[in-house]
Amino acid sequence: MPHFEPHQPAPSAVVPRGEFDHWLISHADIAQELAAYLQRYPDEATLLSEPMRLLARGGCTSRHDFPMHVTVGALLVRAGTEILLVQHRAYGILLQPGGHLEPSDATLVNAALRELAEETGVDPRQVVPASRAPVYVEYGRVPARTAKGEPEHHHLDFGYAFTTRNADIGQIQESEVTGVGWYPLPEAARLVGRRIQRAAVVPGPAAGGEAR
Repeated sequence: MPHFEPHQPAPSAVVPRGEFDHWLISHADIAQELAAYLQRYPDEATLLSEPMRLLARGGCTSRHDFPMHVTVGALLVRAGTEILLVQHRAYGILLQPGGHLEPSDATLVNAALRELAEETGVDPRQVVPASRAPVYVEYGRVPARTAKGEPEHHHLDFGYAFTTRNADIGQIQESEVTGVGWYPLPEAARLVGRRIQRAAVVPGPAAGGEAR
């Protein structure tokens, strides 16, 4: 998801979850992931101090949790030379695939892989994590969307790097993206920013398989 300009959180709002009361990922899991990330990138502690405080309050997994909820992004590098990006329908800009958590997501990295497959049609069997740890965490403001009943709020976005040898685009999720394409790493870094640079230098793949 995009790195929006910093802004003060919106007032808290409560929306009943109903059938989505049970989530496999807990706010404690997310807080641990963020703490581990900050051990690797301690210079970002000040930028992420507010979301760390909000995580301690709980209630951050559902897209109906305000003033903040968690999202995930997937940075898929193919053959070490190019990366898969989407033209995001709602934001109208070029981004890595990604989105909100689902109750059935067991881990954040698995959620990122699910979003990658849903939005781009990439076969997840041809993709492996380059690392089990996020390569970026970004806290950004999201404007209010009255049509969806969403007040202004914040996303805490966890991004994961993946690798593949020859996976390609399949049926795209047209409700979320208007286009999908492979971009040379230098061009993608210029268009999207430091997330690309971090994904490009992850040695991966992580233990457990090799991207095909």
